[in-house]
Amino acid sequence: MSELAFASATDLAAKIRNKEIGCEELLRYYLDRVDRYNGELNALVVDIRDRALAQAKAADTAVANGDEVGPLHGVPMTVKESYNVKGTPTTWGNVAWKDNIANDDAESVKKLKAAGVIVFGKTNVPLMLADFQSYNDVYGTTNNPYNHEHIPGGSSGGSAAALAAGLTGIETGSDIGGSIRNPAHFCGVFGHKPTWSLLWMRGHAPPGDMRGSPDISVIGPLARSADDLETAIKTMAGPDEIMARGYQLNLPTLSEKGLKGLKVAVWRDDEIAPVDAEVRQRVENVASAFKDAGAEVNEDARPDFSVGHAHDTYRHLLQATMSARMPDDEYQSLKEYVAKLDPDDDSDTARTLRAQVSSFKEWKQADELRSHLRWKWHAFFEEYDLLLTPMMPTAAFKHDHRPFGERTILVNNEERPYFEQVFWAGLTGVSYLPSTVIPTGLNGAGLPIGVQIVGPEYGDLIAIGAAQLLEAEGFRFTPPPDYVD
Repeated sequence: MSELAFASATDLAAKIRNKEIGCEELLRYYLDRVDRYNGELNALVVDIRDRALAQAKAADTAVANGDEVGPLHGVPMTVKESYNVKGTPTTWGNVAWKDNIANDDAESVKKLKAAGVIVFGKTNVPLMLADFQSYNDVYGTTNNPYNHEHIPGGSSGGSAAALAAGLTGIETGSDIGGSIRNPAHFCGVFGHKPTWSLLWMRGHAPPGDMRGSPDISVIGPLARSADDLETAIKTMAGPDEIMARGYQLNLPTLSEKGLKGLKVAVWRDDEIAPVDAEVRQRVENVASAFKDAGAEVNEDARPDFSVGHAHDTYRHLLQATMSARMPDDEYQSLKEYVAKLDPDDDSDTARTLRAQVSSFKEWKQADELRSHLRWKWHAFFEEYDLLLTPMMPTAAFKHDHRPFGERTILVNNEERPYFEQVFWAGLTGVSYLPSTVIPTGLNGAGLPIGVQIVGPEYGDLIAIGAAQLLEAEGFRFTPPPDYVD
């Protein structure tokens, strides 16, 4: 029965439409796997199976009656804990918010339900969605299904772990510093960070925050197949109710020629954030697949800006946005601390702290620099269709719950700063670019490695389209052996 556990949501929905399996039967199958496997994995942290079973029965009735159904009808789904699902806690891993019960579903959850999914639970996150690992004092630690001693990524770590372990049909996460993409990389699944504001974020927010589209941050899908990413994006994307008065969605797609004739740039490593040799090799493997399919591949092409300047701009805007989540008393204390810093202190720590308490003028100056970067990327994508990059410097590393300042990662047997890892996410994230992570198989230690495919703004379906074609060429999800029945 493992073929059900690790099937794509697209295939599961087809089986339901063809009456090969019932909605309730499929949901009970996944719930049984949750009961057997989630204890040690700890990916699913909120369970609403009773209401889901009632919805599954209704979904079966719709199929039996021959009703018109959505593209994901009957597919069991979990969502990241940070999304509002009516009647469930939305804590972001913060003990202070453990009694924050959602009064309504997030807008994207409503759209997914309208497409037919049956939401039966929520998955784990790090505290305030601010780590490459997924642990907190509300729900505990989530493990990587390929090796429980290793991390699943973060902040959508529970999402990726549940998918990889075959505990759910499809997932949706969020991303400001790689929080969809690094868990996809670490857990061997597909993930897509959309163009900024393409998906309405209302209902993915701290308590009391309406959240239109906070800077850089996006929501988006994770799945075991690139086909599912396309369906999910088409389901969730589109203007909010105000924008819809004057805007319509019209995303371009990959041409019928497929990979042949594409112009693909390759950025396989960088001295600012070096990657392991095995990660670099996977980027080269994907580049070779493009080349073999008839694409034109260029390993030297770069947008016309200093990569250091781009990274500094990203870090400034990222820190300013993340600090907006702080409680008022903590933020005020931070301002007072920063005011006492030596004006000549230009260390990474000092720059980070100053960015966290940026004045509006300082933020706007960084935003203007970002505008220039966006246009440099636009010019780049006038010449190239796609860009390939690493997603993270290494495969999943072991859990490390020490204070941030004490953590490092080992890259090519050299200790590197922990948060240096955010570089590959920020390179494209700061400029609002869509990015799809594809799996490239397991390494010698049995851990997955992913590669990032980047497209131009609103080129989401182009990047996903390339992922679909590469999946057909063998870059596909590999189930973790310990979860195969």
